[in-house]
Amino acid sequence: MKRNIFNTKALKLAVSAAAVLTLAACGGASPDAGAAALTYELTKNTPAPTGELDKLTWSLYAEPYSLDYAYAFDFPDNQVLANTCESLLRLNSDMSVSPGLATKFENPTPNSWVYTIRENVKFHDGTTLNADDVVASLNRHLDPAIGSFWYSAFANVTSIEKTSANQVTITTSKPDAILNESLAGAPGVIDSAATFQKYGADYGNAAGGVNCTGPFELKKWQSGERLSFERFADYWDKDLAPKAKELEFVIMTDPVARVNALKSGEIDGGWMVPSNAIGELNASGAGKVFFGTNSAVQSLIVTNPEGPLGNPEVRKALLMSIDRTGLVAAAEAGYAKRTNALTAESVWGAADKATQQAAFAELTDYPYDIEAAAKIIEEQGVAGQEITITTAPMGNNFAVVAQATAAAAESIGLKATINTVTPNAYTALFSDPEARKGTDLVYTNWYLSIGDPQEMFSILRAGDFSNYGNFADPAFDKVVNEALGTIDTNKRFAKSLEAQKILNAQLPWLPLYEVPTILWMNDKITGASPSVNHLYYPWAAQIGAK
Repeated sequence: MKRNIFNTKALKLAVSAAAVLTLAACGGASPDAGAAALTYELTKNTPAPTGELDKLTWSLYAEPYSLDYAYAFDFPDNQVLANTCESLLRLNSDMSVSPGLATKFENPTPNSWVYTIRENVKFHDGTTLNADDVVASLNRHLDPAIGSFWYSAFANVTSIEKTSANQVTITTSKPDAILNESLAGAPGVIDSAATFQKYGADYGNAAGGVNCTGPFELKKWQSGERLSFERFADYWDKDLAPKAKELEFVIMTDPVARVNALKSGEIDGGWMVPSNAIGELNASGAGKVFFGTNSAVQSLIVTNPEGPLGNPEVRKALLMSIDRTGLVAAAEAGYAKRTNALTAESVWGAADKATQQAAFAELTDYPYDIEAAAKIIEEQGVAGQEITITTAPMGNNFAVVAQATAAAAESIGLKATINTVTPNAYTALFSDPEARKGTDLVYTNWYLSIGDPQEMFSILRAGDFSNYGNFADPAFDKVVNEALGTIDTNKRFAKSLEAQKILNAQLPWLPLYEVPTILWMNDKITGASPSVNHLYYPWAAQIGAK
């Protein structure tokens, strides 16, 4: 999420969208008044390639913050990392998990997980993966000096030890229902223990790099420009042997320039294509936009508990003042659906049908109602108080959401300021408390790394790293902790339903809408699966010539 200069085209679109939404607000109470969402078909897999590529070029909307898996916490980081580093387990396109660098995983006691490490796997420097590398890699998450962004995944872990030549055992203080699944993402990435020593503070950055086991080997990182990889000849998984000899990620922070590069063929493909460009891209005849499973919800994170939005009634009023159906049309060109939940439907797939339905049907709706929202603001005594919305020039949706939210806040008696920062500064909001000072709201496209809503709920417990607004609800913490300790799937999801309803009532983050995973490939390539699992699965290895 990175770089400067607010795009004038995006700004004009944002102002126009905000004006439309504000005019709609004049009608007072009504259902969300925007145009109906478009229908779109989800694709599980694109056709298999028939040939190889000399080079695959891919767009990134921002430069990775780091390729150190301990800090890989965003879309650019993980979609790159997934092709060069691998985890103990693999996240599949349907959000299930399967063996990765571990051939087997067992839960012999409630408080232990045992992993059998795959043999004869080579790191990019030619050395062989062993259990010591696994222990060293996972223990970095427990090291306060590292300060892993993924520490919460290991919150219950008491030890990570080599228990035989090719076996590693993780012991927990209590049963942990989502620890194992978490190891299919960044928390489970494995690198060489010797590499951590070799690179030290430069591990994972442009000066040092990484030395992993994935299908592509990092060759050069030109900061601010591109990351270049080559096919790894000794890659262990022959079924995923890369079809491209070279892979290059091109950093293109300007969404207009990015779309033009996709249309011209300068860039072969890209994830997270701007929704407002989908029609333009499909009409170009240069390729096709695909839609797939996503685990993300677009939300507004309340980051300042001391401001007016520290009051849940004020949060409710603000949500009611936003025409979320109109927002879907203006921000995402209709390629989304309004939601009252902070979790996507896709992460409830393991629940029984009744629980899946109740998780969304039994939530309180917050209909678009300016008059009722303004009344709440008056009753709560916060009329005239100011909120600051921090955003970045990263696409039409960022601009539209910021402008529409500011207009909505003003329409019910609050004052609103939009603070536009560089994409790099925006990324820092999610890791640095100092960066969040002076900010009340931040727009986010928050994805989950596993097919279980507890990953979302766990980060909103008091004191968690990602609980950016210091939300605290003892009843919520209690039910989430109980769910995390419940291995039985049906019982865990029943508790998850309770947590979902508490968040729906308290609104620590304001849910806006869900979008599908969006993928563009030009007409020369094929093979990728358009799923959110591209953040942890070596997707580029699947792509080849048509």
